[in-house]
Amino acid sequence: MPGPGHRSRAGVAAVTAGLLAVSGALAGCSGDRRAEPSPRPTPVWNRSPASVAAVGDSITRGFDACVVLADCPQVSWSTGTDSEVRSLAFRLLGAPATKNRSWNHAQTGAKMSDLPGQMAQAAQREPELVTVMVGANDACQDTARQMTPVDDFRASFEASMRQLRAGAPKAQVYVSSVPDLKRLWSTGRGNPLGRQIWKLGICATMLRDSQDMSERAKKRRDTVYERVVAYNGVLRDVCAKDRRCRYDGGAVFDYRFTGEQLSHWDWFHPSKNGQGRLAEIAYRNVTSAKPPV
Repeated sequence: MPGPGHRSRAGVAAVTAGLLAVSGALAGCSGDRRAEPSPRPTPVWNRSPASVAAVGDSITRGFDACVVLADCPQVSWSTGTDSEVRSLAFRLLGAPATKNRSWNHAQTGAKMSDLPGQMAQAAQREPELVTVMVGANDACQDTARQMTPVDDFRASFEASMRQLRAGAPKAQVYVSSVPDLKRLWSTGRGNPLGRQIWKLGICATMLRDSQDMSERAKKRRDTVYERVVAYNGVLRDVCAKDRRCRYDGGAVFDYRFTGEQLSHWDWFHPSKNGQGRLAEIAYRNVTSAKPPV
């Protein structure tokens, strides 16, 4: 007959075996749960949008890029169809689709106060991506006092984003910085033809008396430069509040346009070559895994 110790050891063995069995069953269930794929959240930024709408000013309209004093939207950096420029839409959608799934609502001469109306138009298309390039005309006035106040610039951009969100809540927004107008002056002032054309009144706050290097003239240009920097700060800050908005990190402002990349009719607006460079910057930033810093 087995002794008490034997019965005790047998009982412990039985209990242990039972616990191991239960533990194994639970582990199997847990393992099954781990094997099930967990749902992944939809990325906020889609790097391959299927449609593009553009809003902004004369740069996005391709002004003076093909013929003098005229828009040339086919070479627009954002939605153009020209195979040499290879616009952002061209690169994202391909040439045939560009004509059917991209729209250019920009207007030559537009300021930030015009953007809410353009955004409302763009929202009606329900695009997957909206490009924004505006602000140069807010700084390009007859006098520095006439430049758009920074607070007004901010209020209009915020209103523009609200207009878009009201009609196209899921549209992504790519915001280009305002170009460095002072650098454009520095590049173009060396061309005699450009200097003569500037006398007609193009961006007088920056380009008037292009050869004047007096302290007064320098101060005027510095004032315009500082206002553009402030505008870009607004674009960055307002965009940062929208989870589907991406600012270019100042890439266009920092870009050093050469004479080849400026219109040979006004030495201020981008040429076809310059439009292509803008398209490259935009495509790089739109398709990047992370937003520019």
